[in-house]
Amino acid sequence: MGRTVFPATGWPIWLAVWLFVAVFLAGGVSAQAESAAPVRPAEPVLPRSEGPVLPRSEGPVLEVTIGERTVTFTRAALLARPDVVGVAIAWDVAYGIPMYYQAVPLLALLEGMTVSAGQVLEVQATDGFSATLRSDLVFGNAVQRSVPYLAIEPSDLPWPLLPEKTVSAGPFSIVWQNPEASDVRTEQWPYQVARITAVDGPDKRWPAIAVDAALPIGDPIRAGQAVFVVQCMACHTLNGAGTATKGPDLNQPMNPTEYLTETALRQLVRDPAALRSWPAMQMKPMPVSALSDHELDEVVVYLKHMAARRPAR
Repeated sequence: MGRTVFPATGWPIWLAVWLFVAVFLAGGVSAQAESAAPVRPAEPVLPRSEGPVLPRSEGPVLEVTIGERTVTFTRAALLARPDVVGVAIAWDVAYGIPMYYQAVPLLALLEGMTVSAGQVLEVQATDGFSATLRSDLVFGNAVQRSVPYLAIEPSDLPWPLLPEKTVSAGPFSIVWQNPEASDVRTEQWPYQVARITAVDGPDKRWPAIAVDAALPIGDPIRAGQAVFVVQCMACHTLNGAGTATKGPDLNQPMNPTEYLTETALRQLVRDPAALRSWPAMQMKPMPVSALSDHELDEVVVYLKHMAARRPAR
């Protein structure tokens, strides 16, 4: 019997079939390898910035402005300072427990910077919180006084999450040793700090929060204003004055004393969720340890007074 051949080529059929299978398999392997090869993603298009952009490796930064001088501190630079110390905080306001931090004394951080008479330090946080620190709290030289520190969260040893939050108090926060010595208030423990600035005192900076000048010096309304500036303006504005953005303005368009009874207003301060609650609610209870009943009375009479001092619209 003669050899069977492939009619189009004259090749033996077995050879033609073998070549066909070999070419088919080679093509299949090539396609598989091509599909498995990693595809390099396109370079991301970053938004343009109007100012200098810090390299990602430098991480979070703290900006300090005193007078005409502005200094920017990176986390790495702060942790590398020779004056970094370990600080034990007996009761941390943000966490509600004792904490231990790597920190720089705030006075050392501000060395060489002069805060003018009548100015205060405004400490702004990334969440809209804005604390006011009297200059004597930071620069005072009394033997028995509260000592502020800038606590720094290491990137390789993150702090715990804040209660009922999905973030920590970092990367920077202001913490105090011996806070009772200088009567440091709960709203003077700002966390997630981004900026520290020397600014004019509240009375000069924001005339819109001022009480009637005819009121006696010892009037409870004046005392209420002083408490309001420290404990309430950390989150709220009043008559459009203030830099905090966490809470609403408390006199525009209406004052809470105009639509809440005194009982309801007090309950709102002590336990906000007991009066009204929603998923995005930010206001936390303010216990007697943070605002005494007497101070709350003073804040209420201040708010009532300011309801009649709303700027015309």
